Amino acid sequence: MKKVILSIAVIAAMSLTSCNSQTKKDNDTTKTEMAKSMAMTNATFGVRGNCGMCKKTIEKAANGVEGVARANWDVDKKKIDVSFDSNKTNTMTIHKAIAASGYDTEKVAGSEDAYKNLPGCCKYDHSMMMNQTGKMKKDDHSGHNH
Repeated sequence: MKKVILSIAVIAAMSLTSCNSQTKKDNDTTKTEMAKSMAMTNATFGVRGNCGMCKKTIEKAANGVEGVARANWDVDKKKIDVSFDSNKTNTMTIHKAIAASGYDTEKVAGSEDAYKNLPGCCKYDHSMMMNQTGKMKKDDHSGHNH
């Protein structure tokens, strides 16, 4: 009888050790995954556009990319600030998504088909400056309908 009880105690002790070891491994994996998910990167680049409707479309395109946490396009400076998880996406993917919605970025020309379908107020000048300092006067934008 003592051998049976001793055997049960040994088996129980071994299974507890095994569970504790497994829990520790799970915790380490979770910490590593959390650290990876916190690899946020910020980027700023130029995007052509004119108005508030452009802002909505550009930001929607950028935010539609998996891994993008935040996108904010500045109508006056013609630039976008994005915050994204570099483990899930990169700046070129964001450039391409914005271009697919019809807007030129510093690295990718906007889709002509998408551009043709933009509202009239969003048809921007393809030669306008991007990623501006914002020190230009509003009068300098003459010729553009807002």
